[in-house]
Amino acid sequence: MQSLLAVSAVLDRILGFFARIGAWCGFLLMIVVCYDVVTRYLGVPKPFGMNSTQLQESEYWLHTFLFSLLLGYAYIKQAHVRIDLVRERFSTRNKYLLEIIGILFFLLTYSLLGTWFTAHYAFASFQEHEVSKSVIGLSNIWLLKSALVVMFILMGIAAISQLIKAIAGYRGVLPDHLVSLTIGSEH
Repeated sequence: MQSLLAVSAVLDRILGFFARIGAWCGFLLMIVVCYDVVTRYLGVPKPFGMNSTQLQESEYWLHTFLFSLLLGYAYIKQAHVRIDLVRERFSTRNKYLLEIIGILFFLLTYSLLGTWFTAHYAFASFQEHEVSKSVIGLSNIWLLKSALVVMFILMGIAAISQLIKAIAGYRGVLPDHLVSLTIGSEH
C-alpha cells in the first residue's frame, strides 16, 4: 500500500504543477482585465496589433484555463463543496467507504465520459480550423476547447489519487496528515 501512496503523492505533485500554471493564468487574467478597462477608457492602442475583441476573448480564455487547471488540485485539497447531510454521522471507516464508492461510480465515470466527449469536441474544432465567431476575434479555438479535455484528465488523476488514499484509509494505513485531505476536516 505504501507504494500506491507514493504514486498518489506523485499524482498530487502533478496536479500541483498544473495548479501553479492555473494560478498564473489567474494573475494574468487580472492584468489583462485591468489593462483592457484602462485602455478602453483612455483610448490607448492595444499591444501586439490586438483589438478590444481579442483582448476580451483572451480574458475568457484565461478564465477557462484558470478553472480547468485548478479543478483537480482543488479536489485533492478538499476545496470543493460537500453537502454532508447524512455523511457527517458516519464513522471514519464508512466515510472512506463512501468516498471509494463515490469516486469509482461517479467521479471516475464522469471524468472518463467528459474526457471522451470533450476530446471529440476539441478535435472537431482543430479539424475545422475553428475561429472566433467575431471576425476580428482570436483563432485556434481548439486550444480553448482542449482545456476542457485537460480539465477532465486532471480530474481523473485527482480521482485516482484520492481513491488510493481512501482505500489506504479504509484499510487503516493512511498517514494521519492525509486523513483530512481524503475525507474532509471533520472526521
